[in-house]
Amino acid sequence: MTFKHITSRDNPIFKQLKRLAESSRERRKEGKTLLDGAHLVSDYMQAFGEPLQLIIAEGQSSREVTGMIQDLSEVPTIMVTTLMFAELSPVVSPTGLLALVNTPMISPPEKIDFALILEDIQDPGNLGSLLRSAAAAGVDVVYLSQGCAEAWSPKALRGGQGAQFRLSIIERADLIAEIESFKQKNNAQVLATTMNGASLYQQDLRGPTAFVMGNEGNGLSPDVIEVSTRSVSVPMKDAVESLNVTSAASVCLFEAFRQRMVTIG
Repeated sequence: MTFKHITSRDNPIFKQLKRLAESSRERRKEGKTLLDGAHLVSDYMQAFGEPLQLIIAEGQSSREVTGMIQDLSEVPTIMVTTLMFAELSPVVSPTGLLALVNTPMISPPEKIDFALILEDIQDPGNLGSLLRSAAAAGVDVVYLSQGCAEAWSPKALRGGQGAQFRLSIIERADLIAEIESFKQKNNAQVLATTMNGASLYQQDLRGPTAFVMGNEGNGLSPDVIEVSTRSVSVPMKDAVESLNVTSAASVCLFEAFRQRMVTIG
């Protein structure tokens, strides 16, 4: 296998990769993003085929990474210094392998039975974890408000561990309009998660349902709560103030999954 060796930060290929790594605007403009690690690249390939380009770090000797590079010998590959690679990677301890890919677009199903609606989630790692739970619980589509972190940022992709390749994700959504549409088109309930809502475990979650989760610090906005069907809460011991958004979402989504599995069984 042959590859291009880049050692200068002034190289136009490296400069473009760095813009993609750092800028959501650049990723949206180009319709491309970077995947970190053999696991993510493998998941992407199963769903969408080969990446556009591989980026490897000097001195990378991981068997997993080496094997993948050999399997993708026809994919254009560049090698950069370890310090340059660290500038592109979203993690403290890079794996030594990045892939440039077209940002996937998965259309929502014609009938949406289970949705997750996210308002102003700020941390990309939290967003990735939320998407991972949504994919595991069988969510059909995830709506992200205009104030949400980007689903295709390297850190969100790392947190999602392939969830983005299995979900229909609608970014920069008008949540009020989407909630109203979801309720009307699907004869569905939209449950806003708050501190003082009805018990989650008293809800029938077997029919068309959407959960709405809010910002890490401020929760849901009053307008979103108002257009939702009702508010729900996860019952907890009095001494505990609240769950973080990723934990609360997991509890809610998997309670719905449990009820649906019982119905199927």
